Amino acid sequence: MEDGVLKEGFLVKRGHIVHNWKARWFILRQNTLLYYKLEGGRRVTPPKGRIVLDGCTITCPCLEYENRPLLIKLKTRTSTEYFLEACSREERDAWAFEITGAIHAGQPGKIQQLHILKNSFKLSPNISLHRIVDKMHDTSSGLRPSPNMEQGSTYKKTFLGSSLVDWLISSNFAASRLEAVTLASMLMEENFLRPVGVRSMDAIRSGDLAEQFLDDSTALYTFAESYKKKVSSKEEISLSTMELSGIVVKQGYLSKQGHKRKNWKVRRFVLRKDPAFLHYYDPSKEDNRPVGGFSLRGSLVSALEDNGVPTGVKGNVQGNLFKVITKDDTHYYIQASNKAERAEWIEAIKKLT
Repeated sequence: MEDGVLKEGFLVKRGHIVHNWKARWFILRQNTLLYYKLEGGRRVTPPKGRIVLDGCTITCPCLEYENRPLLIKLKTRTSTEYFLEACSREERDAWAFEITGAIHAGQPGKIQQLHILKNSFKLSPNISLHRIVDKMHDTSSGLRPSPNMEQGSTYKKTFLGSSLVDWLISSNFAASRLEAVTLASMLMEENFLRPVGVRSMDAIRSGDLAEQFLDDSTALYTFAESYKKKVSSKEEISLSTMELSGIVVKQGYLSKQGHKRKNWKVRRFVLRKDPAFLHYYDPSKEDNRPVGGFSLRGSLVSALEDNGVPTGVKGNVQGNLFKVITKDDTHYYIQASNKAERAEWIEAIKKLT
C-alpha cells in the first residue's frame, strides 16, 4: 500500500447530477478521499474527484435507499452529500471506521473514544422492547420484511440479521453493533422475533445469549406473528433458484473482462457452496439478480502473471489477473485489486472445484 494510504478499494458511488451508480476506485488518505475511473482495467489519473474530510459528517448505516442497504453517507462542510456503497457489511463498516478516524485525525481523544465505542457495551436497562417493536412495524420508518431464500426454500416476510442490526443503530436504539446484537437477542428471548431457516436456528441451539442472534447477511428472522414458510418442492425449484441457494462463502468487487466486447467492468462477485457457483452482479443496478454466473464443478482456476497474459486479454491490464475455465471450456478473465486478494479468491474457488 502506498505511503499515507489508509485504505483503498472499490466502492459504488452515486452521481451528483444524474443519480446513477458507478463503481469507482477509492483511496483514503489522512484528510481526503480520492476516487478514480477505471478504463481497460487501469486506474485513470488524475482522480475523477476528491472529498475533503475536514468538517465532514458520516452516516453509517445509511438506510436512505431501500434496495442499497450497504451505504455510507458523507456530508461535507459545504453540505455536499456523497453516497458510497460497499460489497458487504464487513467491508462497509471497515470503510466507515477508517473514514471516521481520518475525519477526526487531529483529535487523538476522539480517536480513542472511537476505539472504545467499537467494542463498547452500554445498553440501557430501562429500554422498552415494546416501543422498539412498535417502531419496527412503522410503515414509513420501520423494517420492511420481504421474501428471502435459504438453501432452496423461500421464506415470506423475513429480514436479514445484519439489516435488523443496521436498523437498530440508525434508529438510535443501539450505539454499536454489539449493543444491537444483544438487543435483537432480547427481542427473540421475549418472543417478539423468531429465527427462520437453518443458519439462525443453529445459532439458537448454541445456548449462549451473546451468540444467539447473528449479525449476518445470510441469517433470516421474522416478526413472531407473521411467520410463514413456503417450501419449494424439487420439481418447482428452477435452475437459478438452485444456483442461488448455496451458502455464501466469499464476496467482493472484482474487474471482469466481457466475452464479446472484451471491455473491463467492475462486478460484485459472490461465491457459494452446496451447490458451488460463482455469480457476478452489476453494482450500478438496484436489481439484485446476477448478470452472469457458472458452476464450479469441474472448473480450473489459475493465476496469470504479467509476462504470461494470453492474447485474449485486452486493455491496459495492471496485473493481479486470474482465470477460471469452466467444464464447458468457457474462459473467464478476472482481476483482483492486489496479489493477496487474488490468492484468497483462487484458494476459495479451488476448494469448490
